[in-house]
Amino acid sequence: MSPNPIQHQTFALTTPLYYVNALPHIGSAYTTVAADVVARFQRLLGHSVSFVTGTDEHGQKIQRTAQEKERDPQAYCDEVVACFEDLWQKLNIQYDSFSRTTASRHEAIVREFFQRVWDNGDIYLGQQKGWYCVACEEFKDEGELLEDHYCPLHPNRQVEWRDEENYFFRLSKYQPALEDLYETQPDFIQPTMRRNEVLSFVQGGLQDFSISRVNMDWGFPVPENPDHTLYVWFDALLGYITGLLQPEDEPTLERVLERGYPFQLHLIGKDILRFHAVYWPAMLLSAGMPLPERVFGHGFLTKDGHKISKTLGNTVDPVDLVERFGSDAFRYYFMKEIEFGRDGDYNETRFINTVNADLANDLGNLLNRTLGMARKYCSGTVPDLDVAGISQENPLKALGDSLTPRVRSAYESLAFHRACEASLSLVRAGNKYIDDRAPWSLYKQGEQAAVEEVLYSVLESVRLVAYLLSPVVPHLSTAIYGQLGYSTDFDRLESVRETATFEAHGAWGVLPPGQSLNKPEPVFRRIEVPSA
Repeated sequence: MSPNPIQHQTFALTTPLYYVNALPHIGSAYTTVAADVVARFQRLLGHSVSFVTGTDEHGQKIQRTAQEKERDPQAYCDEVVACFEDLWQKLNIQYDSFSRTTASRHEAIVREFFQRVWDNGDIYLGQQKGWYCVACEEFKDEGELLEDHYCPLHPNRQVEWRDEENYFFRLSKYQPALEDLYETQPDFIQPTMRRNEVLSFVQGGLQDFSISRVNMDWGFPVPENPDHTLYVWFDALLGYITGLLQPEDEPTLERVLERGYPFQLHLIGKDILRFHAVYWPAMLLSAGMPLPERVFGHGFLTKDGHKISKTLGNTVDPVDLVERFGSDAFRYYFMKEIEFGRDGDYNETRFINTVNADLANDLGNLLNRTLGMARKYCSGTVPDLDVAGISQENPLKALGDSLTPRVRSAYESLAFHRACEASLSLVRAGNKYIDDRAPWSLYKQGEQAAVEEVLYSVLESVRLVAYLLSPVVPHLSTAIYGQLGYSTDFDRLESVRETATFEAHGAWGVLPPGQSLNKPEPVFRRIEVPSA
């Protein structure tokens, strides 16, 4: 069984390297936000994180798209890459490396990797005949095609018949090794439903796959025969490895091994699972490289219950969403409302209602009203009391003590919805507790000690929730910490490190008695829907 990721002092993960034939879409934004949440959580654990994202820029589809736009392929790629980088900034994605397959350092890695596989006898020249989908950059079995040879994944595109000389990778040679991998490391492919899909595919018998194309010059030439261009998957998957290199590093596989390789996690959409769970580990085995720990294939997004497509005219523009609602709202909805791994739906009404109810009403208002009472009843400071003396009968302390292990387990299993829901349970308990205990009445009755325990308990619970939700809503968590008198900025790595260990700062009862509180201001403003 694969080692638990939390045991690593370093943690390396990737998104797919996104294809630049079009602008970034809601699906790529969804994957990248999820990866950013994982990276931020691992940083809270004190791990050194290498979060690699980037773009796949070679192949016939890119070449044709650039031609249609009457652009040079590299100039076209540069324009689209800038759009990805801009969106990741808007979504507050804190990646460590943006890997581009057109980079010269990447070519050096591809050449060395190819040579290892070639020297191992796993590449040969053959003839490829079949139906080829340019959009998928993949040969298709005729049985999986729609009527009139349309691609099932791109139903508006017909596949093309190809009969050409290609170089092949001996995938079939690695079937026993892959089957052994899946058996001895059952967590290698997640979630379970995706693992079952791969097992069924592999058990059907693996066929060698083409790794080169002819009559195409947008890509790296095959070292042994420059008349051939390396196939996009044999090139693109290696972009993950390149992404671990530092700018000053010599681009070699040996250097990569010193930079956090192998990866603990590849996050991908389920449509490219086969390439990452079958082709990629076989290639790595051939080259004598260690294998990643986990490949996680998440589901697709729909809109209002319908498949998202340009044909239906129901696309969701992630740039528009984040500009209208903000990055925290975007991140929270997609992480909380969708069980990661399964298909999920975007509905704007539910989006607005969810973030308003959870972040503005439940969490934001709880903090605001409690800070107001602390200013009135405790001179604007954290109640100065003996925290250790708070009884375990206190419902917020009891719930807070059990919360962090549950949230940690949820993050580790990529169950972001459970992490959010568990955190919100403490917020809801805080609202109930303050209403039940009515500190305003206790104050009138002269029960100052009881007032201070109520206010401390609520403020500390809000702090703990902000800490645990910081991977999902870093801006909001920073604002809450600021109101509570901290200078912690959850977007600044040094500031995160200053919050001590996860075990210490994720415990209930950390808020220092007597700490000055700041003037209460809304930390998350409600989304107002314009009236018709």
